[in-house]
Amino acid sequence: MNELTKKDKKIARAIIEMGLQKDYAIAITKADAIINDWKNKKLDNREAYLALYARIHKSDKLIARRYDNMSGSKYIYIIAGQLIDGIIEEDDLNEFSDDAIQTIKMLVNFNK
Repeated sequence: MNELTKKDKKIARAIIEMGLQKDYAIAITKADAIINDWKNKKLDNREAYLALYARIHKSDKLIARRYDNMSGSKYIYIIAGQLIDGIIEEDDLNEFSDDAIQTIKMLVNFNK
């Protein structure tokens, strides 16, 4: 299966958005840990700035690589990537058609 049905695409958009929000939350949480280290004097200003910049840059690269130029033909691959990285769970796939679930699981297993 290469192409999702209209219904599956709608489900995919919702799951992808949920995963994107989790990716943002993870990035913010990691940045917050750096800021807390700075506030607790574990890092000086320069160290904190450089660490924060590196963290944001790394998170931005991951998010951009996964979500930029997103189109319907890439939805299934994005969802498989989210599943592999633990951003979403297998239970999040329940609303998909059997064909879509089978394809996503095949992609996940191929990448293990």
